[in-house]
Amino acid sequence: MKRLRPIGVALGCTMLAGGAMAQLSITPPAQTPPAKKEVPKEVPKDKPKVHSPVAKKPAPKPAATPTPTPAPLPSLKQAFDDPNVDLVYGAYQRGMYKTAFDLATARVQYNGDPKSMTMLGELYANGLGVKRDYAKADQWYQKACDAGDREAMFALAMMKIAGRGGPVNKDGAVKLLASAVKLGEPKAAYNLALLYLDGQTLPQDVKRSAELLRMAADAGNPEAQYALATFYKEGTGVPKDLDKSVRLLQAASLADNVDAEVEYAIALFNGTGTPRNPPAAVALLRKAARQNSPIAQNRLAFVLATGQGTPQDKVEALKWHTVAKTAGKGDPALDETLANMSPEDRAKGEEAARKWIGNNVK
Repeated sequence: MKRLRPIGVALGCTMLAGGAMAQLSITPPAQTPPAKKEVPKEVPKDKPKVHSPVAKKPAPKPAATPTPTPAPLPSLKQAFDDPNVDLVYGAYQRGMYKTAFDLATARVQYNGDPKSMTMLGELYANGLGVKRDYAKADQWYQKACDAGDREAMFALAMMKIAGRGGPVNKDGAVKLLASAVKLGEPKAAYNLALLYLDGQTLPQDVKRSAELLRMAADAGNPEAQYALATFYKEGTGVPKDLDKSVRLLQAASLADNVDAEVEYAIALFNGTGTPRNPPAAVALLRKAARQNSPIAQNRLAFVLATGQGTPQDKVEALKWHTVAKTAGKGDPALDETLANMSPEDRAKGEEAARKWIGNNVK
């Protein structure tokens, strides 16, 4: 089984649109008073009678276009009281970390908001807008945990596992993860599943691991979807089921999980648990290769070199194979397949690989 990686902290706050609904102010059309008719003056009888021209009515002015009144901006107090207005997380999303820090501090002082406590812990833990300070991050996460915030529980657990802000404390981390799982935190369920699978911090229990992965996968966590797919593929903690495995791989690949993209591409190429679809498989391999997956790069190089599911292109095949070898993932079979390339094509492929590595590999 491919070694699964824990996922780090990512705030899951949701910012909803706030503000009052705009009201339309309609101005009635201007009314034009009727023109007065001129009465001709009495003239002498010996002169011809001259009639004054009738004044034309001016055309009525068109009705004014209704002008919407802009919605008023929320006041600071409204922003703190209204759950649909999250200026703190909005500033965080925009990279305005100092603003997020100031707003979160005020919000904690104003109404003791647990989410803002978690935000302060996040900012201190990562040195965003303030100097990194694990001790203060620990304090703010702990306050948010005491207030029942599940994301703070998860974040503090990961700090304890990594030994940031204090000594490594896996037992304390497990308790925090378990509490967060009870509150429905999918990232906590995924990481607790890994601990049950690893069997070092906790006694190994693959069935419990599978249950936790299913909880996180059902909540849309792509890492859990990929991990559970491998469980169904191999029959680990669950009955072997290729159909469920492929469906989970598809869901995770749609969420841009690179490992899932590679595995789902292989399933599509071979028709394992899903109808065979080489063009779709090649498209996924290209996507994963551009995300610097060496496995995808070699798989893509193979189909390009052999022309399976895509037009043959040995120059591009050599490019991706060279990029993969630079990452330490060689393939002797591909070396043999590409050995008979002309010097000109080989030079093109190697140059393309150098450009890719220079622009993308850091």
